[in-house]
Amino acid sequence: MKLPHAWSQATPLFDDENLVSCAGLVPVMALAEQAGLSELISGKVSINQTAVKSAGANPAGKVTSIIAGMAAGADSIDDLDQIRSGGMPRLFEQVYAPATLGQFLREFTHGHGLQLASVARAHLVNLVGCSGLLPGIGTRAYVDIDSLLRPVFGHGKQGASFGHTKIAGKQVLRRGLSPLATTISTEQGAPVVAGIRLRAGKTGSGKGAASMVREAIRTARACGATGEILVRGDSAYGTSAVVAACVKAKVRFSLVLTKNRPVNAATATIPDGAWTPVHYPGAVVDPDTGQLISDAEVAEVTFTAFASTKHPVTARLIVRRVRDRAKTDELFPVWRYHPFLTNSTEPAVEADLTHRRHAIIETVFADLIDGPLAHLPSGRFAANSAWAICTAITHNLLRAAGTLTSNTHAVARGATLRRHIVTVPARLARPQRRRVLHLPAHWPWTQQWTTLWTTVFGPATGPPTAA
Repeated sequence: MKLPHAWSQATPLFDDENLVSCAGLVPVMALAEQAGLSELISGKVSINQTAVKSAGANPAGKVTSIIAGMAAGADSIDDLDQIRSGGMPRLFEQVYAPATLGQFLREFTHGHGLQLASVARAHLVNLVGCSGLLPGIGTRAYVDIDSLLRPVFGHGKQGASFGHTKIAGKQVLRRGLSPLATTISTEQGAPVVAGIRLRAGKTGSGKGAASMVREAIRTARACGATGEILVRGDSAYGTSAVVAACVKAKVRFSLVLTKNRPVNAATATIPDGAWTPVHYPGAVVDPDTGQLISDAEVAEVTFTAFASTKHPVTARLIVRRVRDRAKTDELFPVWRYHPFLTNSTEPAVEADLTHRRHAIIETVFADLIDGPLAHLPSGRFAANSAWAICTAITHNLLRAAGTLTSNTHAVARGATLRRHIVTVPARLARPQRRRVLHLPAHWPWTQQWTTLWTTVFGPATGPPTAA
């Protein structure tokens, strides 16, 4: 591709009121409304006492404006201004300015955040019902829990503090905020966010995990998880509170245990002949060294966890051991052991493979970080908490739109969905008072985009025409 020299004499003009850069927001936001987003916000979110009189007015219009901006690629409050460019105000009603949306977010309190979190859970349930999201959820569903640390800068961020995170396999201290998230996935369906809760950066990873797991299990069942539910987590969530929540909810669990004296003693009782080789379909990261491993050995033993508490749990302790490559010159092999507690009925090898797939939650974190959670834009903690919940709603909405688009888009990354579906330029026209969107000719994903449009609006409306 080469640019002709004549373009050096051209004059660019930003003056066309009939052009839009994100025509894909039309079917995406229509899908959000079919799932009852505005009605849910109006019925659950109520901001009455505000510092600015009009700041809490029309929460449905303001939250949907934030979500539309996030779906189009906004990762800060100022970026939300893109939903007002060109002909966007002619496509949508109640399109708010970034200053108005920022003031609205700053009026949030902890209670308002809980109201918005309730909207996110109910909207996910509705999306599953109207889009076929999470296929196979009636057979088996996976609930995964994990946290991450989002770095922030400056001294004006409420709740920002130094917490531990891993960079290139090494533990480092970074100043930031720590969202705790739960996801729901199936064998055939990509993960969606069941809940997200913002915490201070120094907060322990497992704080509040039990209540998050209970909420995620209820959400999964409301989505149609009538079969087995398996809760998975790493060592920060292998606690008495989380296991008790799983037992009370009558679901399976697969949780890593911290290596302490009772766990090490149980591991030592495993005879040498009980270890079974396991080969991972794809190389996985060793949590101790950060290296990729593809082979290990697995064995199991019955173990009573949390014996010193009021609620001891007897289940299977499955231990994976990996040869320490740094000590290959030893006379006898040196192993590193990774135990997890589970009450699943799968054989040890299959249970280990299933547990390792807990890493699927990292793909959700990567999507959020590559999208609207790239920043936590406000100085107010509650405002950032509301922003995080809006990112979860946006992620689930894009995932549902991808499910209606094609099998490939059903599991695509958020950036791919924005590029293929949302950020499609179009020209607005109204011949004979009929609304028409003129889209680019030879758009590579014309068929998939048209499928989404027809599915959302019905075949009677007909797809937009190519320019």
